Amino acid sequence: MSTDLPGRAVYLVDGMRTPFLRAEVPAPGPFAAADLAVRAGQSLFSKLSISPEIIQHVVIGCGGASADEMNIARIVGLRLGCDQSTPAFTVQRNCASGLQAVDSGAQLIASGRHDVVLVGGCEAMSHAPLMTHPNIARWLARLQKAKGNWKKLKLISSFPFKNLKPESALLKGLSDPVIGLSMGQTAEVIAKRFKIDRQMMDAWAAESHLRALAAQKDSLFDEEIAPIYDGKGLSYLADNGVRTDSTPERLAKLKPVFDRPYGAVTAGNSSQLTDGACLLLLASEKAVKKYQLKPLAKIKDVAWAGLDPKQMGLGPVYASHQILKRQKLSTAAVDCWEINEAFAAQTLACLAAFADAEFCKNEFKLKAAYEAIDPEKVNIHGGAIAIGHPVGASGARILLHLAQVLKAKKVPAQGIASLCIGGGQGGAVLIANCQQEETGE
Repeated sequence: MSTDLPGRAVYLVDGMRTPFLRAEVPAPGPFAAADLAVRAGQSLFSKLSISPEIIQHVVIGCGGASADEMNIARIVGLRLGCDQSTPAFTVQRNCASGLQAVDSGAQLIASGRHDVVLVGGCEAMSHAPLMTHPNIARWLARLQKAKGNWKKLKLISSFPFKNLKPESALLKGLSDPVIGLSMGQTAEVIAKRFKIDRQMMDAWAAESHLRALAAQKDSLFDEEIAPIYDGKGLSYLADNGVRTDSTPERLAKLKPVFDRPYGAVTAGNSSQLTDGACLLLLASEKAVKKYQLKPLAKIKDVAWAGLDPKQMGLGPVYASHQILKRQKLSTAAVDCWEINEAFAAQTLACLAAFADAEFCKNEFKLKAAYEAIDPEKVNIHGGAIAIGHPVGASGARILLHLAQVLKAKKVPAQGIASLCIGGGQGGAVLIANCQQEETGE
């Protein structure tokens, strides 16, 4: 029999997100991260017919906030119309920043400190800055200190032109300084460990696009996506990274990116660099009754795990194992899974690890492997390979969509949303869809 988190019950009332927009790096996209979060929040408050003034705390995840949006949660809260007395803080846990925001907000409610908390995540990866070489910064410092025009002219002639090429902060952030590997290289590591070949990766990637396309055609994302408009009057109505021409055959023509020339991870079977935001409303049972809310789901459990950074893509397995063990659940008892598709290799390796007896014995001290997870239960409407992966927002997005999927089942159902995290971590959240009697309505 499963148990809930300690403390008061926490409900995921609802959420909204922007379309996830493919980032044309290094050209900045039309929206800053805060703009995206504000638009998602405006749509959420409109949808629920509640005032931002009832929010008691704001927690937003962001992997790389810009210099003028450092505590982006506070900026978003104020721009949305939350009271000036409403505190806010920003969290950063790489790819799981949005999920960390959910966990932090849930703890505020479970502990009894607050009843209504706005959480979520945002990222404008296209706005990642270009960094100059330290030698240029040193040269500028000497120029600023130089006294007299003659000394300044002499310094100008010594400008370090060889260091002029800028470096992308985004690419820098997608590498692990401890192990000296990029995230794509870690995907190659676990692909080899679990014998995930190129054909398997490309097939999974193509299926991700097919599922997302089918979901778009059936309007299955409409309840969670808020259209956005830029300063030129252009509209963005849907995730624009989903491709109609992504087939295993076409993907097979792409060259490896991270382990040339022999690797198998390509741009086509990896998640897309994306701009986007997703905000969620969390509430206590008291707030649900007071504001006559109808929650999508109840947050049952949260887990975080650490692991070898070279194997970081397996993070969802380590975190989900904690929940399964604590809740005394089999993998078959989980009706739906959202495993963030950082890479096709990583998602496939996670599924392989669950069903690998040696892995489960060595890592979890289990006598046998978990029952293999049915791929038809995983990312049923596509994942980050098709939809995109704005780092700070992805955790909130997969949790919101999981809640929408469980709601559609109209019977007691539960699901796990999980992500791998650069640096060697994993995060997972277990939720159950809500029946009205649960909240006392």
